[in-house]
Amino acid sequence: MKKIIALSIFLFCIIVFAVSATAGSVYVYKKPKVKHSGKEATPLEAYEMIRKDPTSMIIVDVRSRAEYQFVGHPENAYLVPAQFLDITFSGKEYAMKDNPNFTKDIMARFDPTMHTLFFICRSGTRAAMALNRIVQAGWPADRVYVILGGFEGGKLKDKNSAYNGIRKGGGWRNEGLPWTYAIDSKLAY
Repeated sequence: MKKIIALSIFLFCIIVFAVSATAGSVYVYKKPKVKHSGKEATPLEAYEMIRKDPTSMIIVDVRSRAEYQFVGHPENAYLVPAQFLDITFSGKEYAMKDNPNFTKDIMARFDPTMHTLFFICRSGTRAAMALNRIVQAGWPADRVYVILGGFEGGKLKDKNSAYNGIRKGGGWRNEGLPWTYAIDSKLAY
């Protein structure tokens, strides 16, 4: 009987510890580093809005073709790169150059009176820059969102974690939302 009581107390303590440890683990999304004039949504908020109205709510992935193909992307996300990977190497990384046709491509593919666009990039910064470009071109600011945390999320900063410096903080993929490596020719750039 004492063993059953001790085991029950032990299991109760484990359950209480597990619940309290996960209770505060909801990722808190930060605003993008670039100010923008549109709206913001967490990945889950964006997913729910798009799921309810998939014909007028559209995800636009503004990352490079390589990121879209090799890192993956949200299911049904259109690829319209805001920047292209350049061949210039700075000693640390390859340069990015603006896609001069970005706003023209968006305006040709989508209708600002019918569509609400959800821009996504790796972590949110390029999406905010792309949002500013499209709003300056005449897209209504109330019909465009930045998906906070982007596709990959933010880098964790915890030197005690095996994931220190790795993109595990929030983001579409880390939230477990539908994503794929498959490329649909109707969605590709």
